[in-house]
Amino acid sequence: MHTYKNNKESRLIMSAGLNFAATVAQVIGGVLSGSLSLLSDALHNFSDTMALVVSFFAVRIAKRKNTEARTFGYKRAEILAALFNACALVVVSVFLFKEAYFRFIQPRPVNSLLMLFVAVAGLLANIISVFLLKAHVHEDLNVRAAYVHLFSDFLSSLAVISGACAIFMFKAYWIDPALTILIGIYVMIEGYRIIEESTRILMQHVPKGINLREIQARIEGIEGIKDIHHAHLWAVTERDIHFEAHINVSRDMPVSETCRLVKQVEETLKERFAVNHVTLQLEYNSCKGVSLIKA
Repeated sequence: MHTYKNNKESRLIMSAGLNFAATVAQVIGGVLSGSLSLLSDALHNFSDTMALVVSFFAVRIAKRKNTEARTFGYKRAEILAALFNACALVVVSVFLFKEAYFRFIQPRPVNSLLMLFVAVAGLLANIISVFLLKAHVHEDLNVRAAYVHLFSDFLSSLAVISGACAIFMFKAYWIDPALTILIGIYVMIEGYRIIEESTRILMQHVPKGINLREIQARIEGIEGIKDIHHAHLWAVTERDIHFEAHINVSRDMPVSETCRLVKQVEETLKERFAVNHVTLQLEYNSCKGVSLIKA
């Protein structure tokens, strides 16, 4: 049984509630103070809220059991959620750039004290949310995407606070749209990284950090194995890596010996490459003139 401390779903919901409250406060504060960066932070916070809600439902859906119609279950719901959240980050960034451009052309006075007060409140919500999810950030790409939303908003809140102080002391109203652009650049970079990683998984590319030729060398180094061919390596989720291949044994052998070879291959793949699902087709001079990857 999961304790509250380790309950990922509860933490996602709590973080969503905090960020929604911060969004409402920042929208009101942004309108009243005239701060574009505060409204930008509010928009970012709202995207955080939606990201957390989507992540929550993705976690719930991913728990559903495999069926005859869906043999992989719903594991990729979390990857789809990560892709959706990251795309939302990029869209938000483009909107921020547009609004900042017009604010540079027509600077407006900003109530820096109100801006500072609301930004501090938003910062507190971000800090709590970041710590709530930090324990789960390495568990899956979905939660990591939500965490990046929160952490980037934490940084943007710090920037807004610094900007409010500078505006109060120097009346430098250009700082407001400048901060907006910096926040947007950071958000876009982080969003792109998650889009790239989630797209690699959805397109069934070889996972980063794994070299298929190294796998070939290690497997063919096992006594009794002549070669491997028609290999496929992909990830269903970040931590669910699959490998399948044909293995040509060096001699005709009984099933008991082939079972030993299969076990050795599975152990090698798991220990060295974190592959946790292996499907092998054993052959003896069956396929002729084949290569590692089937053309």
